[in-house]
Amino acid sequence: MGVSRAEMFRRLLDRDPENPMVLYSLGTELFKEGNHAEAREYLGRAVENKPDYSVAYRTLGRALFELGEDDEATRVFAKGREVAQGNGDLQTVKEIDVFVRRLEKRRGGGA
Repeated sequence: MGVSRAEMFRRLLDRDPENPMVLYSLGTELFKEGNHAEAREYLGRAVENKPDYSVAYRTLGRALFELGEDDEATRVFAKGREVAQGNGDLQTVKEIDVFVRRLEKRRGGGA
């Protein structure tokens, strides 16, 4: 059996520890595996290293949502939406809006 995608990205990160693309890719793989806490760490580093990385904000917000960290998820989604709009990334804006509505619904404040 070959190495997992997450392991492949970990190896790439060993060579280039601050590469936002690799951090995002590893965080996304960990998210898909259900490892939301570790995904949060790598996705957070991705947006620190590339503050205009709208899809990294989206996935970071989703990881925080899954961890029940609603206040932080709300903050990350708001920042990610602002970044995505600035980039003209309307698909990411739409996706973030979907998750913001889920957060509001979970909090009992949405329709």
